[in-house]
Amino acid sequence: MLFICCTPQNEVTAQDLNYGKTLVVYYSYTNNCHEIVQTLTSQIEADVLRVEPEDKTQQYEANGYALGTQLLNAIKANPNEASSYPAIDPVSITDLSPYQNIIIVTPLWWSQMAAIMQTYLFHYGSQMAGKHVALIVSSHSSGISGVVADAERLVPNAVWMGDALWINNSNHSNRSPLIANWLPTLDFANDSTTSLDQIQTTANGQTYTLSGQPAPGGYKGIIIQNGQKKIQ
Repeated sequence: MLFICCTPQNEVTAQDLNYGKTLVVYYSYTNNCHEIVQTLTSQIEADVLRVEPEDKTQQYEANGYALGTQLLNAIKANPNEASSYPAIDPVSITDLSPYQNIIIVTPLWWSQMAAIMQTYLFHYGSQMAGKHVALIVSSHSSGISGVVADAERLVPNAVWMGDALWINNSNHSNRSPLIANWLPTLDFANDSTTSLDQIQTTANGQTYTLSGQPAPGGYKGIIIQNGQKKIQ
């Protein structure tokens, strides 16, 4: 993960932060999740994978979300059968081994994870075992507990980085500060041998990068000050 800082004297690189490599995987039907991912990747460095349905002509919301409900009911009836899940296009990233951190961004359909994203996780969730995984859910108004339950079912052996972030219709326009406040709460996989407990703070409030080095003047991103993570 990378928080970008570009000043005349300094440019922070992924190596400076010593974070493991991050993948953002998402599905977007109404474009809300796409906008969330654009905002997210303006704040961190990550590879991005968009999941697409094989049939792009279907209107899931038509007739009171009849088709979307039908797809969800098929999954619920036989969640262990591949044929229960709607087909998706082949994805451009099939090997998740290079990634230590994965952020899933998905819509909510009728209090459940969108069926298209469930298909992706059914096929690739096993590769996320032992990885640090986080979840962002976009919905109109419904709570996200059902989506969290779907994620835990489809990625049963993940190391969940923290609480899921819920971005709904009323706060979608405020997503940038919501994401910025959420990111420091996550426990990203870190390649550095320096832990927060090992970073020494001083009485004058010295700030440190996540790699344990003193933060240079003008540094922007996640810092540690007096033992606490902050965004500067």
